[in-house]
Amino acid sequence: MALSRMVATRCLLLIRNGSALTSVLGANKLAADVLTTNQFRWISASSRAGEKLATAKVQVQKHDWNRAVSEAEQIVGYPTSFLNLRFLLSDEIANVALHLRKLIGSNHPLLKSAKSLIYNDKSQQAWGLIILLISKAAGHTASVPEMDQDRSVGVLHSQRALAEVTEMIRSSQLIHQGVINLQSMDNAGNDLSGDSDMVFGNKIALLGGDYLLAHASKQIASLRNQDLNMLMTSAYRDLAESAFIGESDDQNNPLPSKPNTPARTNTPECTLQELDFGDVRDNMEPMLIDGVMGHPEKEWSLRHVLGGGSLLGKSCHGALMLAGHPDELQKQGYLFGKHMSLAWQASIELQPFLLNQLPLGNTFSLVSAPVLFHLEYDPSVYEFIEQGKISIEDVDYAALHQEIIQGPGLEKTRNLQKKHSMAAMNVLDRFPTTDAQTALQNIILAMQQL
Repeated sequence: MALSRMVATRCLLLIRNGSALTSVLGANKLAADVLTTNQFRWISASSRAGEKLATAKVQVQKHDWNRAVSEAEQIVGYPTSFLNLRFLLSDEIANVALHLRKLIGSNHPLLKSAKSLIYNDKSQQAWGLIILLISKAAGHTASVPEMDQDRSVGVLHSQRALAEVTEMIRSSQLIHQGVINLQSMDNAGNDLSGDSDMVFGNKIALLGGDYLLAHASKQIASLRNQDLNMLMTSAYRDLAESAFIGESDDQNNPLPSKPNTPARTNTPECTLQELDFGDVRDNMEPMLIDGVMGHPEKEWSLRHVLGGGSLLGKSCHGALMLAGHPDELQKQGYLFGKHMSLAWQASIELQPFLLNQLPLGNTFSLVSAPVLFHLEYDPSVYEFIEQGKISIEDVDYAALHQEIIQGPGLEKTRNLQKKHSMAAMNVLDRFPTTDAQTALQNIILAMQQL
């Protein structure tokens, strides 16, 4: 966790008068108890990529993810949670926390964003950790100044700063997504005095996200590497473009494109080459979107490369750049981060569909892989999506859930997850066998069990 999560932590601690801290400590103790009382099947550093993924098919304890992250943090010295503790105690964060208290009872999405950050949502955690691990796995060249080297853990100080920056950018995006539209275009300009709490929440979400983004930009500039600066700036651009891909409801929540294939048919699984949006050749240029929308796998991949895969990939690319590695290895770092992010996303999106019934009040992303694959198989289900043209809250998620679990979307999503996991494993095989490389392999295997 970087500055962003600590912002949320302090805010919720002040709001809840310490109850959040008690909950977190209790959860951590429970996890520790489980880890000390269970045995795990773990891979060796010498296994090949195919063998490693095959290992995941045997019965593995559900807490393997916790062990993978815990051991990985020990390898890189200490978790990113403590990297920016000085910012947690700053006056600016204290002021944000005090203002955030005014939103209690308003149901503003910013509170939900803060909660997901503090309670270690698996879709948010460990990004900085992955960057540190790939940094240590690759090592650094002799051209790196000695003052930048942290010999105790084998990671450069600049790489640790980049890992922190990545988590700040990632979380600033989440906070910015908490801004809500209070008026439709038809009513734009009318008095909003009746929604003063929501207007105030929008201001805090906007300024809070900008605060993190400004600190991230300042920290990147302090590394005095123009190529890295340009690379991370292109990641900002990709995150912004992700909000304008395809259709959306009035709150800018994404909606899937209508499939353009005949009913009861499935397009063949894409090769990795077919999922190249121009970023494999040159990831500094905007990504190509021709022929993507309406094709389930290509649309899903483009959305999530722009929405997060580009950031993680370019951060891994940048970490190897700071270490003085050649361009070819830097490109492999980008591919590792990109495929790692997509495999992670597919794992997360499977979770709501592992239950026979969707719990009351729960929802899921309408542009998730299971939904997109099922829409291609049965386009008539698109009538559920059309209910959400104004607001996705109008969608009958329970009925849509029942349709999807009976179709081929789940199996195709599992295959999608395995494909990107294998691609990430293949990149790791280019690195020397080290504890950091093994830790990354274990994290990829643990994702199979999320």
